[in-house]
Amino acid sequence: MKKVLVAMSGGVDSSVAAALLIKEGYEVSGGTFIHFGENGKNSDEAQNAKKVCDCLGIKHYVFDVRALFKEKVIDSFALEYDKGLTPNPCIECNKYIKFGAFLDEALKLGFDFIATGHYSSVKTESDGQRVLLRPSDLKKDQTYVLWQLSQEQLSHILMPLGDYEKEAVRKIAEDLNLPCAASKESQDICFVPDKDYGAFLEKYNGKPFEKGIYLDLNGKCLSENKGHQHYTIGQRKGLGIALGKPQFVISKDPLSNSVVLGDEEHLFKTKVIIKDVNIMWGRDKTQEFNCTAKLRYSAKDSACKYYPLGENKALLEFSEPQRAPSPGQSAVLYEGNKVIGGGKIEI
Repeated sequence: MKKVLVAMSGGVDSSVAAALLIKEGYEVSGGTFIHFGENGKNSDEAQNAKKVCDCLGIKHYVFDVRALFKEKVIDSFALEYDKGLTPNPCIECNKYIKFGAFLDEALKLGFDFIATGHYSSVKTESDGQRVLLRPSDLKKDQTYVLWQLSQEQLSHILMPLGDYEKEAVRKIAEDLNLPCAASKESQDICFVPDKDYGAFLEKYNGKPFEKGIYLDLNGKCLSENKGHQHYTIGQRKGLGIALGKPQFVISKDPLSNSVVLGDEEHLFKTKVIIKDVNIMWGRDKTQEFNCTAKLRYSAKDSACKYYPLGENKALLEFSEPQRAPSPGQSAVLYEGNKVIGGGKIEI
Protein backbone atom coordinates (compact mmCIF):
# COMPACT_ATOMS: atom_id res chain seq x y z
CA MET A 1 0.00 0.00 0.00
CA LYS A 2 1.43 3.38 -1.05
CA LYS A 3 1.89 5.97 1.71
CA VAL A 4 0.78 9.58 1.25
CA LEU A 5 1.43 12.62 3.44
CA VAL A 6 -1.24 15.25 2.78
CA ALA A 7 -0.39 18.92 3.33
CA MET A 8 -3.26 19.89 5.63
CA SER A 9 -4.18 23.40 6.71
CA GLY A 10 -7.37 22.45 8.50
CA GLY A 11 -9.39 23.87 5.61
CA VAL A 12 -11.96 22.06 3.53
CA ASP A 13 -9.87 21.46 0.39
CA SER A 14 -6.90 19.70 1.95
CA SER A 15 -9.19 17.80 4.35
CA VAL A 16 -11.31 16.40 1.52
CA ALA A 17 -8.15 15.60 -0.45
CA ALA A 18 -7.09 13.37 2.46
CA ALA A 19 -10.53 11.75 2.65
CA LEU A 20 -10.55 10.97 -1.08
CA LEU A 21 -7.12 9.35 -0.90
CA ILE A 22 -8.20 7.19 2.03
CA LYS A 23 -11.16 6.06 -0.08
CA GLU A 24 -8.79 5.24 -2.96
CA GLY A 25 -6.86 2.86 -0.70
CA TYR A 26 -3.75 4.84 0.16
CA GLU A 27 -2.19 4.80 3.62
CA VAL A 28 -2.75 8.46 4.49
CA SER A 29 -1.31 10.79 7.11
CA GLY A 30 -1.67 14.54 7.48
CA GLY A 31 1.09 17.10 7.81
CA THR A 32 0.96 20.78 8.73
CA PHE A 33 3.82 23.24 8.45
CA ILE A 34 4.03 26.14 10.85
CA HIS A 35 5.38 28.87 8.64
CA PHE A 36 4.93 32.18 10.45
CA GLY A 37 3.73 33.64 13.75
CA GLU A 38 4.81 33.36 17.36
CA ASN A 39 2.71 30.39 18.50
CA GLY A 40 4.62 27.61 16.77
CA LYS A 41 2.99 24.22 17.18
CA ASN A 42 0.00 25.72 19.00
CA SER A 43 -1.16 27.65 15.92
CA ASP A 44 -4.84 27.53 14.99
CA GLU A 45 -3.99 25.97 11.63
CA ALA A 46 -2.17 23.01 13.20
CA GLN A 47 -4.90 22.53 15.80
CA ASN A 48 -7.63 22.56 13.14
CA ALA A 49 -5.71 20.10 10.96
CA LYS A 50 -5.22 17.81 13.97
CA LYS A 51 -8.99 17.81 14.58
CA VAL A 52 -9.62 16.76 10.96
CA CYS A 53 -6.97 14.03 11.16
CA ASP A 54 -8.55 12.70 14.36
CA CYS A 55 -11.94 12.66 12.62
CA LEU A 56 -10.47 10.73 9.68
CA GLY A 57 -8.53 8.41 11.97
CA ILE A 58 -5.10 9.26 10.56
CA LYS A 59 -1.78 10.37 12.05
CA HIS A 60 -0.85 14.05 12.08
CA TYR A 61 2.66 15.53 11.76
CA VAL A 62 3.77 19.12 12.40
CA PHE A 63 6.81 20.73 10.76
CA ASP A 64 8.20 24.07 11.91
CA VAL A 65 9.51 25.86 8.81
CA ARG A 66 9.31 29.43 10.07
CA ALA A 67 12.99 30.19 9.53
CA LEU A 68 12.92 28.91 5.94
CA PHE A 69 9.60 30.67 5.23
CA LYS A 70 11.00 33.97 6.51
CA GLU A 71 14.12 33.63 4.37
CA LYS A 72 12.63 32.35 1.13
CA VAL A 73 9.18 33.94 1.15
CA ILE A 74 8.79 36.99 3.43
CA ASP A 75 12.33 38.39 3.08
CA SER A 76 12.22 37.81 -0.68
CA PHE A 77 8.81 39.49 -0.90
CA ALA A 78 10.09 42.61 0.88
CA LEU A 79 13.32 42.74 -1.13
CA GLU A 80 11.55 42.46 -4.49
CA TYR A 81 9.10 45.23 -3.61
CA ASP A 82 12.06 47.47 -2.75
CA LYS A 83 13.46 46.70 -6.21
CA GLY A 84 10.25 47.94 -7.82
CA LEU A 85 8.92 44.45 -8.62
CA THR A 86 5.53 42.90 -7.92
CA PRO A 87 6.29 39.48 -6.41
CA ASN A 88 3.90 36.59 -5.86
CA PRO A 89 4.88 34.97 -2.53
CA CYS A 90 2.53 32.01 -3.03
CA ILE A 91 4.73 30.85 -5.91
CA GLU A 92 7.85 30.98 -3.73
CA CYS A 93 6.02 29.21 -0.91
CA ASN A 94 5.06 26.39 -3.25
CA LYS A 95 8.63 26.11 -4.52
CA TYR A 96 10.49 26.15 -1.22
CA ILE A 97 7.90 25.05 1.38
CA LYS A 98 4.99 22.94 0.07
CA PHE A 99 6.87 21.13 -2.68
CA GLY A 100 10.37 21.69 -1.31
CA ALA A 101 10.82 21.23 2.42
CA PHE A 102 7.52 19.37 2.91
CA LEU A 103 8.29 16.86 0.14
CA ASP A 104 11.82 16.36 1.50
CA GLU A 105 10.45 15.63 4.99
CA ALA A 106 7.84 13.25 3.61
CA LEU A 107 10.42 11.22 1.69
CA LYS A 108 12.67 11.06 4.77
CA LEU A 109 9.73 9.65 6.74
CA GLY A 110 9.19 6.91 4.15
CA PHE A 111 6.17 8.32 2.30
CA ASP A 112 5.84 7.61 -1.42
CA PHE A 113 3.84 10.76 -2.21
CA ILE A 114 2.70 14.07 -0.88
CA ALA A 115 -0.74 15.42 -1.73
CA THR A 116 -2.35 18.85 -1.61
CA GLY A 117 -5.79 20.38 -1.94
CA HIS A 118 -4.88 22.42 -5.02
CA TYR A 119 -7.49 22.53 -7.76
CA SER A 120 -5.40 20.82 -10.43
CA SER A 121 -4.25 17.28 -11.11
CA VAL A 122 -1.11 15.33 -12.02
CA LYS A 123 -1.30 12.57 -14.63
CA THR A 124 1.22 10.20 -16.21
CA GLU A 125 1.62 10.40 -19.99
CA SER A 126 2.22 7.38 -22.25
CA ASP A 127 5.93 8.28 -22.40
CA GLY A 128 6.17 8.19 -18.61
CA GLN A 129 6.33 11.96 -18.15
CA ARG A 130 4.16 13.49 -15.46
CA VAL A 131 2.05 16.47 -16.48
CA LEU A 132 0.23 19.09 -14.42
CA LEU A 133 -3.34 19.71 -15.61
CA ARG A 134 -5.84 22.46 -15.07
CA PRO A 135 -8.98 21.41 -13.15
CA SER A 136 -12.40 20.75 -14.62
CA ASP A 137 -13.66 23.82 -12.69
CA LEU A 138 -11.55 26.54 -14.34
CA LYS A 139 -12.86 29.15 -11.89
CA LYS A 140 -10.74 27.42 -9.23
CA ASP A 141 -7.67 26.84 -11.44
CA GLN A 142 -4.54 27.05 -9.25
CA THR A 143 -1.93 25.95 -11.80
CA TYR A 144 -0.62 29.53 -12.15
CA VAL A 145 1.24 29.20 -8.83
CA LEU A 146 2.70 25.76 -9.61
CA TRP A 147 4.88 26.40 -12.68
CA GLN A 148 8.19 25.90 -10.85
CA LEU A 149 7.69 22.17 -10.25
CA SER A 150 10.06 19.61 -11.77
CA GLN A 151 9.48 16.15 -13.23
CA GLU A 152 11.12 14.66 -10.13
CA GLN A 153 8.71 16.53 -7.86
CA LEU A 154 5.70 15.68 -10.03
CA SER A 155 6.57 11.99 -9.70
CA HIS A 156 5.84 12.27 -5.95
CA ILE A 157 2.76 14.52 -6.05
CA LEU A 158 -0.96 13.70 -5.95
CA MET A 159 -3.72 16.31 -6.40
CA PRO A 160 -7.08 14.58 -6.00
CA LEU A 161 -9.36 17.64 -6.39
CA GLY A 162 -8.75 18.22 -10.10
CA ASP A 163 -12.05 16.70 -11.19
CA TYR A 164 -14.19 18.28 -8.45
CA GLU A 165 -16.01 21.58 -8.13
CA LYS A 166 -15.90 23.50 -4.86
CA GLU A 167 -19.54 22.80 -4.06
CA ALA A 168 -18.94 19.06 -4.41
CA VAL A 169 -15.90 19.28 -2.14
CA ARG A 170 -17.93 21.02 0.57
CA LYS A 171 -20.68 18.39 0.21
CA ILE A 172 -18.14 15.61 0.79
CA ALA A 173 -16.89 17.39 3.92
CA GLU A 174 -20.47 17.78 5.18
CA ASP A 175 -21.31 14.12 4.51
CA LEU A 176 -18.21 13.06 6.48
CA ASN A 177 -19.05 15.50 9.30
CA LEU A 178 -15.63 17.07 9.05
CA PRO A 179 -15.16 20.09 11.35
CA CYS A 180 -13.92 22.16 8.39
CA ALA A 181 -17.06 21.79 6.24
CA ALA A 182 -18.07 25.45 6.63
CA SER A 183 -14.57 26.94 6.81
CA LYS A 184 -13.89 30.19 4.95
CA GLU A 185 -11.65 30.56 1.91
CA SER A 186 -7.99 31.17 2.76
CA GLN A 187 -6.45 34.64 2.36
CA ASP A 188 -4.56 35.55 -0.81
CA ILE A 189 -1.33 36.19 1.11
CA CYS A 190 -1.39 34.54 4.52
CA PHE A 191 1.06 36.92 6.20
CA VAL A 192 -0.72 40.06 4.89
CA PRO A 193 -4.32 39.30 5.95
CA ASP A 194 -5.65 42.84 5.39
CA LYS A 195 -4.09 43.04 1.87
CA ASP A 196 -2.33 46.32 2.75
CA TYR A 197 1.08 45.39 1.36
CA GLY A 198 2.52 48.86 1.86
CA ALA A 199 1.64 48.98 5.57
CA PHE A 200 3.00 45.46 6.07
CA LEU A 201 6.29 46.29 4.37
CA GLU A 202 6.76 49.52 6.34
CA LYS A 203 6.22 47.60 9.58
CA TYR A 204 8.47 44.78 8.41
CA ASN A 205 11.25 47.20 7.46
CA GLY A 206 10.81 49.12 10.70
CA LYS A 207 10.38 52.53 9.04
CA PRO A 208 8.04 54.35 6.64
CA PHE A 209 8.90 54.54 2.97
CA GLU A 210 10.45 57.70 1.61
CA LYS A 211 8.06 59.77 -0.44
CA GLY A 212 8.67 59.95 -4.19
CA ILE A 213 7.21 61.68 -7.22
CA TYR A 214 4.63 61.06 -9.90
CA LEU A 215 5.75 61.68 -13.48
CA ASP A 216 3.80 61.80 -16.72
CA LEU A 217 4.96 59.95 -19.81
CA ASN A 218 7.10 62.94 -20.83
CA GLY A 219 8.95 63.00 -17.52
CA LYS A 220 7.10 66.02 -16.11
CA CYS A 221 6.69 66.01 -12.33
CA LEU A 222 3.00 65.88 -11.38
CA SER A 223 3.03 65.62 -7.58
CA GLU A 224 4.36 63.66 -4.62
CA ASN A 225 3.64 59.94 -4.09
CA LYS A 226 3.81 57.75 -0.96
CA GLY A 227 6.82 55.77 -2.18
CA HIS A 228 7.01 53.43 -5.16
CA GLN A 229 6.43 50.34 -2.98
CA HIS A 230 2.80 51.37 -2.46
CA TYR A 231 1.92 51.00 -6.16
CA THR A 232 1.57 48.25 -8.74
CA ILE A 233 1.58 48.33 -12.54
CA GLY A 234 -1.95 48.90 -13.84
CA GLN A 235 -3.23 50.45 -10.60
CA ARG A 236 -5.86 53.19 -10.94
CA LYS A 237 -7.51 53.53 -7.52
CA GLY A 238 -5.81 54.94 -4.46
CA LEU A 239 -3.31 57.12 -6.29
CA GLY A 240 -4.30 60.26 -4.38
CA ILE A 241 -3.98 62.52 -7.40
CA ALA A 242 -6.64 64.19 -9.59
CA LEU A 243 -5.71 64.87 -13.21
CA GLY A 244 -9.17 65.27 -14.73
CA LYS A 245 -9.25 61.78 -16.23
CA PRO A 246 -8.48 58.22 -15.09
CA GLN A 247 -4.75 57.61 -14.82
CA PHE A 248 -2.91 54.32 -14.36
CA VAL A 249 0.49 53.28 -13.06
CA ILE A 250 2.51 52.58 -16.22
CA SER A 251 5.94 51.94 -14.69
CA LYS A 252 8.04 52.45 -11.55
CA ASP A 253 11.69 53.35 -10.94
CA PRO A 254 12.97 52.41 -7.47
CA LEU A 255 16.24 54.31 -7.94
CA SER A 256 14.51 57.67 -8.40
CA ASN A 257 11.46 56.59 -6.35
CA SER A 258 9.24 57.70 -9.23
CA VAL A 259 5.94 56.36 -10.54
CA VAL A 260 4.93 57.06 -14.13
CA LEU A 261 1.22 57.66 -14.80
CA GLY A 262 -0.57 57.48 -18.14
CA ASP A 263 -3.69 56.42 -20.02
CA GLU A 264 -4.80 52.81 -19.94
CA GLU A 265 -3.75 52.27 -23.57
CA HIS A 266 -0.11 52.61 -22.51
CA LEU A 267 -0.40 49.48 -20.33
CA PHE A 268 -0.72 47.08 -23.27
CA LYS A 269 2.24 45.14 -24.68
CA THR A 270 2.66 42.33 -27.19
CA LYS A 271 6.20 41.36 -26.14
CA VAL A 272 7.32 40.22 -22.69
CA ILE A 273 10.72 38.94 -21.59
CA ILE A 274 10.78 36.28 -18.89
CA LYS A 275 13.66 34.94 -16.81
CA ASP A 276 14.26 31.89 -14.57
CA VAL A 277 12.48 29.78 -17.17
CA ASN A 278 11.31 26.35 -15.99
CA ILE A 279 9.88 23.85 -18.48
CA MET A 280 8.28 21.00 -16.58
CA TRP A 281 6.66 19.14 -19.47
CA GLY A 282 6.47 18.74 -23.23
CA ARG A 283 8.93 21.30 -24.63
CA ASP A 284 12.62 22.14 -24.96
CA LYS A 285 13.29 25.60 -23.50
CA THR A 286 16.15 26.14 -25.95
CA GLN A 287 13.79 25.84 -28.95
CA GLU A 288 11.00 28.05 -30.32
CA PHE A 289 7.43 26.84 -29.82
CA ASN A 290 3.81 28.00 -29.91
CA CYS A 291 1.69 27.93 -26.77
CA THR A 292 -0.69 30.03 -24.72
CA ALA A 293 0.34 32.00 -21.65
CA LYS A 294 -1.23 34.04 -18.89
CA LEU A 295 0.49 36.84 -17.01
CA ARG A 296 -1.71 37.09 -13.91
CA TYR A 297 -3.45 34.57 -11.68
CA SER A 298 -6.96 35.68 -12.66
CA ALA A 299 -6.22 36.37 -16.34
CA LYS A 300 -7.18 34.22 -19.30
CA ASP A 301 -4.31 32.75 -21.27
CA SER A 302 -3.62 34.08 -24.74
CA ALA A 303 -1.82 32.70 -27.80
CA CYS A 304 1.87 33.49 -28.03
CA LYS A 305 5.17 32.30 -29.43
CA TYR A 306 8.13 31.41 -27.21
CA TYR A 307 11.61 32.48 -28.37
CA PRO A 308 14.64 31.37 -26.28
CA LEU A 309 17.12 34.13 -25.46
CA GLY A 310 19.80 32.18 -23.59
CA GLU A 311 20.80 32.61 -19.93
CA ASN A 312 17.51 30.94 -18.97
CA LYS A 313 15.48 33.78 -20.50
CA ALA A 314 12.86 33.89 -23.26
CA LEU A 315 10.76 36.32 -25.27
CA LEU A 316 7.00 35.78 -25.38
CA GLU A 317 5.36 37.43 -28.40
CA PHE A 318 1.57 37.56 -28.08
CA SER A 319 -0.88 37.66 -30.94
CA GLU A 320 -2.99 40.14 -28.94
CA PRO A 321 -1.74 42.95 -26.63
CA GLN A 322 -1.62 41.99 -22.94
CA ARG A 323 -2.66 44.41 -20.21
CA ALA A 324 -0.13 45.51 -17.61
CA PRO A 325 2.62 42.86 -17.63
CA SER A 326 4.31 43.43 -14.28
CA PRO A 327 7.99 42.67 -13.57
CA GLY A 328 8.17 40.16 -10.74
CA GLN A 329 4.90 38.45 -11.62
CA SER A 330 4.86 35.12 -13.48
CA ALA A 331 4.07 34.10 -17.04
CA VAL A 332 2.71 30.56 -17.14
CA LEU A 333 2.74 28.56 -20.38
CA TYR A 334 0.08 26.06 -21.48
CA GLU A 335 -0.83 23.61 -24.20
CA GLY A 336 -4.56 23.26 -23.80
CA ASN A 337 -5.10 22.18 -20.18
CA LYS A 338 -1.51 21.01 -19.74
CA VAL A 339 1.05 23.21 -18.01
CA ILE A 340 4.29 23.52 -19.96
CA GLY A 341 6.11 25.69 -17.42
CA GLY A 342 6.75 29.37 -16.94
CA GLY A 343 9.09 32.15 -15.91
CA LYS A 344 9.20 35.45 -14.07
CA ILE A 345 8.40 38.61 -16.00
CA GLU A 346 11.52 40.76 -16.37
CA ILE A 347 10.20 43.47 -18.68
